[in-house]
Parts: sequence; C-alpha cells; structure tokens
Amino acid sequence: MSMSPRWRLAHETVSVFGGKMPHNMSIVAGGATAAPTLDKIAGFMWRVEQLIDFIDSIYLPDVLMVAGRYSDYFGIGTGCKQYMSFGVFDLDSDPDLTKRQRYLPQGIVRGADLKLQRIDPTKITEEVQSSWYQDTGPLHPYDGQTVPDRDKAGAYSWCKSPRYDGEVMEVGPLARMLAAYVAGDQQVQQQVGAVLGHFKASPEALFSVLGRHAARAIECKLVAEKLKAWALELKPGQPTFTDFPLEVTGRGMGLWEAPRGALGHWIDIEGGKTKNYQAVVPTTWNAGPMDGNGQPGPIEQSLIGTRVKDQRNPFELVRIVRSYDPCLSCAVHVVTPKGEDLSRFVVGAE
Repeated sequence: MSMSPRWRLAHETVSVFGGKMPHNMSIVAGGATAAPTLDKIAGFMWRVEQLIDFIDSIYLPDVLMVAGRYSDYFGIGTGCKQYMSFGVFDLDSDPDLTKRQRYLPQGIVRGADLKLQRIDPTKITEEVQSSWYQDTGPLHPYDGQTVPDRDKAGAYSWCKSPRYDGEVMEVGPLARMLAAYVAGDQQVQQQVGAVLGHFKASPEALFSVLGRHAARAIECKLVAEKLKAWALELKPGQPTFTDFPLEVTGRGMGLWEAPRGALGHWIDIEGGKTKNYQAVVPTTWNAGPMDGNGQPGPIEQSLIGTRVKDQRNPFELVRIVRSYDPCLSCAVHVVTPKGEDLSRFVVGAE
C-alpha cells in the first residue's frame, strides 16, 4: 500500500528523534537514546511547519465539510457521557502522577456537569464477566490476572471491562479536549466554541460521532503548534539519559495518554524481575464488554438504539465505532443479539 506524502512526512517528523515510525525506538527507561543536534531540530521544525499548513488548509476544512454534510451525526453515537484523561506532555517532574502538571490535563468529566475531578488510580479495576478469561471478580491492575478461557459461557470478547470506581469511562481525544476545556485552557475553549458556533450547535453535540472527530482535529492543531515551542527548548550537548539500578523490589505504574486515549501500565517487581505486569489500553476502556453490573462499555452504549438501514452494509455502526479509532488488533467482534453469523470473510493474500 502506498503512503500519501503527508502521512510519509508525519512519519519522517517522528523519525527525526524516534529513529523510525511506527514504533519509534529511541525512548527507553531512563530517557532517550537520540541526542538532539541543530540539524535535527531544524529538520524537525521544517517538517512540522508543513504539517501545520496541511492541518490548517486541508484537515480542519475537511472535518468541517464532512460535519456539514452529515450533521445528523452530531446526535448519533452518544455513548456513556463519562470521560477520563490521564493527561499528557509533562510540564514538571512531580513523582506523584496524580499531581503532575501536564499540557493536556488529567481528570474525569461526567457529562454536561463540566467539572474536572481528580483521578484516584486505586479506583481503577478490570472485570472479566463477559470476557474469555477465567473469572476473578473486579481486580486492580496490580493484582490483575489474564488466564484465557475460550469456552467460557456468556463471554463474547477478548477485551476486559475496565472501570473507574465501578463506572464506565470513555477515553480518547474527546476526553482530553473536555478535560482541557473544563480546566480553562483558552485555546481549547476558543477552538471548541468556534466549531460549535459554526454549526449553531449546543455543547451536547460534542457527545457524538462528529464530536469525537472534531476533538481529534482540534487536538491535532494544538499539539502541532506546541511541537514548535517544545523543539526550540531542546539543548544540544545536554544528557538525554539517566541510568538507575534495576535490582529493585516494589510496585510502579505509568499513566499516560496514547493517541487513542488513557494508557496505564502496572508492574510488580521482585528482585529485579517482573512478577506481574498488566496494561490497560485505550481500546480496552472503549471496547470493553458488559460488566457484572450489566453496564455495557462506551462503544456498546454508543451502538445501542442505532437504526440500521441495511444489515448487510451496516455503515451506521461502522461510523460510530470508527469515531473511537479502535485498535484493530485489540478486539474485533460484531454479533447479533442472538449470536447469528452476519457474514464470513477470508482475509489474506495468495
């Protein structure tokens, strides 16, 4: 498959410091293996400027054009209306991840309440009531277990069901933009206000298929602009890596934002060796199945009640699911309530 020049340029931009894209390899425990030079900084800035031009002249206008053509999707795919962001782009090095200042802030926003609530990581659990794993009840990731049970009765997904204090949470660009909006970020408020004003829409319109696409586009513009300022803060010749002992015993976690949403890793180390490791990834939060309390995950809630014109071509469902930008390798499953096969496909190359 050939890659468009703009996508290639974006990959080249990451590769300046990341070595390659996707799956850049310069970030390691303790820092980065790539040392900034004046040439690298200049090459990075040159590429970012071109990407910003693409965002302003093509990406954002395209989003507005599509939203104008399919404005009914401002009222489709609402979901759970509860949003969580772990925050991203550190502005300090506070060891307490729940207090660390980040450009896009950490917090929880519940629907139209529009109040940012602080996250307590101890309230995060995973359930496997409807997942093909041995039942353990709700467990914190530190104590998480992942033991497959393909023949488990009632299960229908390889995703677990992450919950925060027992509640369903949507993660992703919309969650990040809502957190920043509520935190008082004037740039985010201005951009969101401009989009809503363009379509004469209320804030409720954000909780939708098009709301997710608009949030992703706004975030793309804001982060691209910040990349220029951050690149200019790099100091050639300064250390890029801090070594530390690996022979440790203890527990640790990392809370971050991947493009698709809140990403958490939990590790239990004993004598310098990994005793238990659990990752709760964005698509798990969004695509997780029904939990033990009968609560469907965010994507499932978005799909419930959607009218489908042609079950052989359920594009309405596809549009809703794609608005979450799910990771296809995490989980793919579409079934009818009765478990009937809709279609069968053979995927591969001769």
